[in-house]
Amino acid sequence: MPDDDGGEPNAPAKKRWRLGRADIGARADATREEFRAQVTATRAELKAQMEATRAQIDHANEKIEARTGRNLPLAILIGLALGFAMLFSLIVVKELFMIVAAFLIGFTAFELASALRSSGRRVPRWPTVIAALATVPAAFYLGDGGKWLVSLAGIGFVVAWRVLELASPRMRGPAREVWRDLAAGAFIQVYIPFLASFSVLLTAQPGGEWWTLAFLILVISVDTGAYATGLTLGKHPMAPRISPKKTWEGFTGSVAAAAIAGILLSIFMIQQPWWFGLIFGAVIVATATIGDLTESLLKRDLGIKDISTWLPGHGGFLDRMDSIVLSSAAAYVLFLIFA
Repeated sequence: MPDDDGGEPNAPAKKRWRLGRADIGARADATREEFRAQVTATRAELKAQMEATRAQIDHANEKIEARTGRNLPLAILIGLALGFAMLFSLIVVKELFMIVAAFLIGFTAFELASALRSSGRRVPRWPTVIAALATVPAAFYLGDGGKWLVSLAGIGFVVAWRVLELASPRMRGPAREVWRDLAAGAFIQVYIPFLASFSVLLTAQPGGEWWTLAFLILVISVDTGAYATGLTLGKHPMAPRISPKKTWEGFTGSVAAAAIAGILLSIFMIQQPWWFGLIFGAVIVATATIGDLTESLLKRDLGIKDISTWLPGHGGFLDRMDSIVLSSAAAYVLFLIFA
């Protein structure tokens, strides 16, 4: 039945219901807008904080890279990967160390040949790599005599290849330049595969894998000690014309690290008296430092910062192998004398 004003009996209730629902909808819309605004503000704040943090990290990395000349976080990751490969091969099956050694020696010989070619020396790259790789199984299976014979044969192979290239008019040059090419090819074979394969020769000896692991840990200790003390305390350049970033403070730190690591490794890894650790550490700190300075002098003569850019944060393989090549020969000599 209609009400007095002619409307529906429930019209006021329906009107109130519609008004209530509209009010609830308006509040919900306001809440959603407030939530969206809060989310947007929070997102903007997080983005600003992330950008500020990233800027701080980049600034810190730039300062570290300016001081050290390398991308430190990436260098650490690559160093850990190479270290794990060596550790696994030496501890699990030492024959696997030949694969790791062949990989490092082959790439190092190739990049050094490429660097010398960029400076004008016509060094045949692939013959250089083939000759370098041949020294690895020779050192492991044929012993000292086989290693020497294969190394000499490798030098002859690279020299002969360059001589045969003279048949091509494009590969000819003045006699003086050809002799320099031959000397550069022979230098690579002596500097990289001959010296570095002493680590393979050492590993092949009974118990030699522990000596190899010990001298590699010593080299890492020397580099770490020099890096840490040189970065924090370094003020007096050791050889400014050859390696401006190497300091006497860093060298002192490397000596201390080598002495501590040498004693611990002698007692707990290679079963030698504690005093041998001092000899071991002193020899490796000397060979590692000489190796580092030698590579720095080579790069200075070539007019380059890094031998290559294959290892981000490190430069090239030779930039990581420079302290190892001469140290491996020294470690083998110490093994023959004391073990």
